[in-house]
Amino acid sequence: MMTAAQMRAARALLGLDQRQLAEMSGLSLPTIQRMEASEGNVRGVVDTLTRVVEALDRAGVELIGEGALSPAGGRGVRFKEAAKESARESAPRRD
Repeated sequence: MMTAAQMRAARALLGLDQRQLAEMSGLSLPTIQRMEASEGNVRGVVDTLTRVVEALDRAGVELIGEGALSPAGGRGVRFKEAAKESARESAPRRD
């Protein structure tokens, strides 16, 4: 599973815009835009998700799942549990 936030963060880490990620993964720009606009986990066809993950992997970014260790080491960013809850509480509501 990949979240929309992970996808945006991975792109930012690589300095890519949505169009570049679309080209790298062989997908359309609207597909990337829809994926990143998702709430929580990105939904889509398994092949589409796989293509994005593989493109990010080739570019040098490893997606770390919830609670997973990163045995390869290296730098990375992840929410601390308290920060995640705090961010949710302070996020503006969409009614």
